[in-house]
Parts: sequence; C-alpha cells; structure tokens
Amino acid sequence: MFEVVFLGTSASAPSAYRGLAAQVVFFKEHRFLVDCGEGTQRQILKSGIGFKRLNRILITHGHLDHILGLAGLLSTMTRWESIGETFEIYAGRPALDRIHDLLYSLVLHDETQSSAIKLIELSPGTFIDEADFSVSAFPVVHRGPGCFGFVFQEKTRRPFLVEQATAIGVPFGPERARLVRGEAVTLHDGRVVTPDEVLGPDLPGARLTLIGDVGRTDNLSPLIADSHALIIESTYLASEADMARRFGHMTAAGAAWLAREAHVQTLLLTHLSRRSRERDVLSEARAIHPAAFVARDFDRYIIAKDKPVYKSTEPFDDIDNAIDDIDSTTAT
Repeated sequence: MFEVVFLGTSASAPSAYRGLAAQVVFFKEHRFLVDCGEGTQRQILKSGIGFKRLNRILITHGHLDHILGLAGLLSTMTRWESIGETFEIYAGRPALDRIHDLLYSLVLHDETQSSAIKLIELSPGTFIDEADFSVSAFPVVHRGPGCFGFVFQEKTRRPFLVEQATAIGVPFGPERARLVRGEAVTLHDGRVVTPDEVLGPDLPGARLTLIGDVGRTDNLSPLIADSHALIIESTYLASEADMARRFGHMTAAGAAWLAREAHVQTLLLTHLSRRSRERDVLSEARAIHPAAFVARDFDRYIIAKDKPVYKSTEPFDDIDNAIDDIDSTTAT
C-alpha cells in the first residue's frame, strides 16, 4: 500500500490556495519527496509530515518551479541536523547540474554539510529495489532532455492460507513465518510442509505512477499500464490544446485519455494553471475517465491493491515531531 500527500499542486507559480509542485510518497517506513518547488519546507511542516526519514528526493525535471525549494529545505535540514548518514537526490543529468549549482552556491559551504548529500543521475529502469517494493524511472517528453516519470511498485506476494495451514496442523509461531518466507518446515510428527501447501497464488501489488510535466503521451501507455493510480499534470484545458503543445504540457482531456487507454484505475490531476477552475478540469477529465480527481494541497490519498483509491482524513502520527522540530530550534 502506498500513500501520497500533495504538498503543492499549482503550475509555474503559486496561487493563494496552491503551492508549487511537490508530493510525498509513503511505503511503510520509507518516504520519497517527489519534486520540491519553492516553499515546500513550509508545506511539509504545515501538513504535519515533519522531516524525519525524509532522505530521498526524486526530481521529475530541472525547471525552477520543481527544484527551487531544495535550497530552503536543505538549508533548514542541515541547520537542524535533520539529515542522516545519507541524503539522496535522484534526477536526470540536466536537472542534477542545475541542482548542484543551486545548492553549492547558496547552501552547502563546507564539507561537513555536503558529505551526506548524494546527487544520483537517473537512467531508465529500476533504481530502488527493496524486499517488498521497487521504484523505476522512465523518460518523458517535456521541454529539454532528462525528464522522468516514476513507477512505485509493490511486489507480488502469495497470501498465507490460514485455514489450510490450521487444517494440516501447522502451529502458530515461527513455522508459519518460515513458510511465508518460502521455506519448508518439519512438524513435530515428522511431516514436511512446503510453502505451496499453505500459500495462495501470486497477488500483484499496488502500482502508483507519477508523471510531472509532459507534452507527449502516445509512448507512455505500456509503461504505466494497469496502474492503480496515475498522478499527472493537467496544466491546460482542451480549449487551450495549442498552447499546451507549444509549451510541452498536458490538458486534462489528454491526461484522461492516457489513463483510459492504459487501464489506470484512478487518475489524480495536479499542476493546475491559475487560469483554470477546478470544476472545469474535473468535468473535462471525468467525461473521459470517470474515476478522476483534482488534487488540492494537503490532500492525502491511499493506493492499495485490493480496494479503490480513496482520500484519507486521518492525521499524521508525526505531527508532534514536526512541532517539536520547530520548538527545539533557536532563532539566529
């Protein structure tokens, strides 16, 4: 199961109600900040997420409305000593070059501050592969090279068949844990039980695809097929399609057609122009893909493999940590 919190949902410049591009994806104890527009650190604090375990940042591309917040965020985190042993920023080469100039000319002035920060160049394929999930990058077409989208994939698993295990006499305890790990066990009476006897067929895990700015979608359907949720920009309406093509952006209708063709279950639209009314964006998208939603700042969505995507209203457990971070600092 993945969770995503939208921290900024405006295109190009902030509005009174929407910050610049940023969202956090959660999987168990893992956190990924995807893009970091100006003001992201304040949005992190306001959301209640806090800075703990926020040590991996994925950048879709190097335009300023997606990276300017890195300077303020890293400045705060180094000052508060919130950066752990490693702090990783993943991006295409053009974006990394720009991020390097931004951080090392303004924020990171000595080796102590910069030693934990790693700038890692993306290439297509899987770049994070954990035991129960992976993160992959794929190229997208926007303005300039080195633009990427991301797929967060929960790995398949075989469910443990409790009734079957009980029927053949597998006791509660470490034997069941070993069977879940794929190991055979020997019972007290000498019988050997194999995983195939108590595990069901493979169940595909949750799949979340996130695309930043993008001007072409005809090459993307196979890459995002069957995603439980697709997060994608909708900067323009269909009536502005010519402008969208000129600037390498997407219309709400274009995003909805992509989701429909790729059999995406739920479409989450972000990166809205200040000219657009939310209800117009939503109406245009839902005429093509009914399970479409327009994200607002601080919306929190849950993406699971066995239920529809839904918006959560539960508070974050880390809200006290975020407040403690503020209270424990000393003004200078």
